[in-house]
Amino acid sequence: MTQVNWSEDRVEQLKTLWTEGLSASQIARALGGVTRNAVIGKVHRLGLAGRASPSRSERPRVAMPHKPPAVRAHTPAAPVVEEDPLLLDDGNFATVLTISDRMCRWPIGDPAGSEFHFCGRSPKSGSPYCEAHARKAYQPQQTRSHKDKGRMAG
Repeated sequence: MTQVNWSEDRVEQLKTLWTEGLSASQIARALGGVTRNAVIGKVHRLGLAGRASPSRSERPRVAMPHKPPAVRAHTPAAPVVEEDPLLLDDGNFATVLTISDRMCRWPIGDPAGSEFHFCGRSPKSGSPYCEAHARKAYQPQQTRSHKDKGRMAG
């Protein structure tokens, strides 16, 4: 940690610049060799009064035109019709050892369990999943209304 040399002259200069309303960054640049954070720390240690900013009631309010909420038509997604996982020629399901890039890689079951396997059906072009699992995996993001956002913030 670098120690800042606050001579009496530098402290007086800091006080003057602070009362003139300069920001901590501007004061740091004017003094040279100190950071904005060092200036803020010294201001607090000296107990210099915070500068008043106009209160909210004194600031002019800019009236914004009220826009009615946008109404979006909800188009329900096509129902997901899941098919049973594909049984391989040996009568087993696709596992980590038997899965290939020509098989749906949708996981089924608990990966820690012995019954864990993959769907194994033919994947949709450009996807690791079959049609049904691709629809399940890539659902459009739901938009929240303002009421929902307020409820979540509490």
